[in-house]
Amino acid sequence: MIPFTLDRTTIAAGGLQDMALRHGARVRVMSPAELDASLEETLAHRPGGGDVWLFAYGSLIWNPAFHFAERQVGTVRGWHRRFCLSSTLGRGTPDCPGLVLGLDRGGACRGVAFRIPAALVRAELAVVWCREMLTASYTPRWARVSLGGTRVPAIVFTINRADPHYAPGLDDATVAARLAVARGEFGAASDYLFNTLRALDAEGIIDVGLHRIARHVRLLQAEALAPPPVETPAQAPT
Repeated sequence: MIPFTLDRTTIAAGGLQDMALRHGARVRVMSPAELDASLEETLAHRPGGGDVWLFAYGSLIWNPAFHFAERQVGTVRGWHRRFCLSSTLGRGTPDCPGLVLGLDRGGACRGVAFRIPAALVRAELAVVWCREMLTASYTPRWARVSLGGTRVPAIVFTINRADPHYAPGLDDATVAARLAVARGEFGAASDYLFNTLRALDAEGIIDVGLHRIARHVRLLQAEALAPPPVETPAQAPT
């Protein structure tokens, strides 16, 4: 399977929707009208005007695919990063589902906040919505993000607990076992994990839990590639 190219041009042209619709009833895809309504509803609750901050905690860090003016490491409280969304399209299949990250309730999360200039807000967020809200697995909301000594309102995509693909309470062994083997239209689920870890490390964000899962994934993949043991023929009795 050749991975789907997840770039701004393809997303803005509706490539994600076209790809998802090829899978028929296996996934529910939001229509352009639904995406527009969701974006407008979110902006209607925008605290003030001007530029908009968008908080990223996973693939948006290493592949934002939208235009922005600034990026800063930040922390959002009340939500934590975890593998809690089954992926039967992007990073897996219905027969071998992978997992992707979501923001679930409780704790705190360090990630990267992107500042989108006021003049670009609608155009760039429309691209983000086509990507993040493709199947309505996330709930966009406003949250306060700490950036150094200041706190700014930012859009965050939290997990939609009503979504049928929400996968709560998975232990590390289960997560690693799924990430080690799953592959979908966007590529291997393990690459999603490894790319996210590299991006977090580059920003000085050390996610101990994700590193623990990554070690387990690498071990499972190494075991799968190891040649079977050679059986030594039994010697005939003398």
